[in-house]
Amino acid sequence: MVKRAFLYLTAALIWGIPGVIITINGVTAYATLADIRWWLIATTAAVLAMFYTIFHRVVARYSARIAALPARAHLWQTFSLRGWLLILFMMCLGITLRFIPHIPQEFTASFYSGLGPMLILSALKFLKLSYRD
Repeated sequence: MVKRAFLYLTAALIWGIPGVIITINGVTAYATLADIRWWLIATTAAVLAMFYTIFHRVVARYSARIAALPARAHLWQTFSLRGWLLILFMMCLGITLRFIPHIPQEFTASFYSGLGPMLILSALKFLKLSYRD
C-alpha cells in the first residue's frame, strides 16, 4: 500500500510520459513538412480544444476518485478497472498507428501536437495534486 500522494504521482507519470513522447513525435512530424498550411494549424487547435475538454473531465473524475480513497491505498486503485482498460486500449491504438503504413505526416503532426500537450497538462494537474495531499 502506498500513500495517496503517490497515486497522484502515478497518474501523472502514466499520463505525462506518453504525453512527452507524443508531443515530440508531433513536433518532429511538423518539422518534416515542407509547407505548413493554415488548415493544419486550425486542425491542431481543434484537437487541442477537443482533448482539453475530454481530459479536463477525466482528470477531475480520477482526482476525486483518488481523494476519496483512504490515506494509504493499493497502487492499482489509482484508476478504476475501466480506466486501466482505457489506458491499455489507447496504448495499443497508439502502437498500432505506428505500424500502419502511409499515414500522412499532416495527420501525425496535427493529431499528436494536439494530444501530447493535453496529456502533459493533465499530468501536471495530477502532479500538483500530489504535492497538496
